[in-house]
Amino acid sequence: MKAFVLAAGAGTRLRPLTHDIPKPMIPIVGKPALHHTFGNLRKYGFKDVCVNLYHCPDVIVNYFKNNNADINIKYSIEDKLLGTAGAIKKQEKFFNDTFIVMSGDGLTDINLKKALEFHKKKKSIATIVLKEIDARFEYGITLTDKNGKVKSFVEKPKWKDVFADTVNTGIYIFEPEIFKYIPQDKFFDFSMDLFPLLLKNKKSIYGYVMEEYWTDIGNILEYKKGVFDALDGKVKINMSSLTDKNLFGKNVKIKEPCFIGENVKIGKNVIINPYSVISENCEIGDGAVLEKTIVWSGSKVGKNARLFNTIVGHAGAIPEGIALFDSIIMG
Repeated sequence: MKAFVLAAGAGTRLRPLTHDIPKPMIPIVGKPALHHTFGNLRKYGFKDVCVNLYHCPDVIVNYFKNNNADINIKYSIEDKLLGTAGAIKKQEKFFNDTFIVMSGDGLTDINLKKALEFHKKKKSIATIVLKEIDARFEYGITLTDKNGKVKSFVEKPKWKDVFADTVNTGIYIFEPEIFKYIPQDKFFDFSMDLFPLLLKNKKSIYGYVMEEYWTDIGNILEYKKGVFDALDGKVKINMSSLTDKNLFGKNVKIKEPCFIGENVKIGKNVIINPYSVISENCEIGDGAVLEKTIVWSGSKVGKNARLFNTIVGHAGAIPEGIALFDSIIMG
């Protein structure tokens, strides 16, 4: 089977972090979110994956050229955004059987085998993977009957529209028949255009409620939540690092849970408090203190700096002695 990963979004809700990188490339404990998505697809036997690109496409292409994802990647460059459904229509010839679509800005360890079994059992033309959550207003909500058949949905609802506790995860399973309902070379969205059209034509759409972990990392708060949940082991992803502790100075205190990547230099008397992430090739100066802080690759934190609930972008430079709270610092 084949998969399509949506990775063309500009990531405006994550600005300034996504100013010069695509949203799916924001790091989650050592690897881009897109790398973890590929890992989950590979786990369930997907070898051929198409990825659409728009914002900073070279960042994704160059990364996976040098970091083998162990899958065959086909890129679909969009000169103009085509929407979620329009993007897969452009690559219609790539698919000849049931296929999966995943959002590049989702963090999940979904059991794709179970989702596919549900889709086949229901003989559905389209299956929307749903997740039960409490905070609903940021996501599209979906109402199904007792058999899982979709009755209605609202994309990005207001509170007055909330009528269900299941949200759209941006993971879908489709039959190739859907291409008959998607126009060529036109902006066309799954939730706003395709699904209402399928329901209008009395086509069966089902909602599969997943049990595994999922979160949308499309804004700053959800991004931090995804990282901290990964540190807590709530989502099953590869968090291996190659830390050489000989690069650590004297009296370094590291309090779990945290993550330290490879080739990180940590000075003496540094305190790394819980929920801190230091990516590869970083330097932490003597006496610095970090807590609930995410430091991207190639960054330098000056001596005696204090960072709390802060994100430091790629190649960021934090001056000596500064105290930062609830901040985003770009390189």
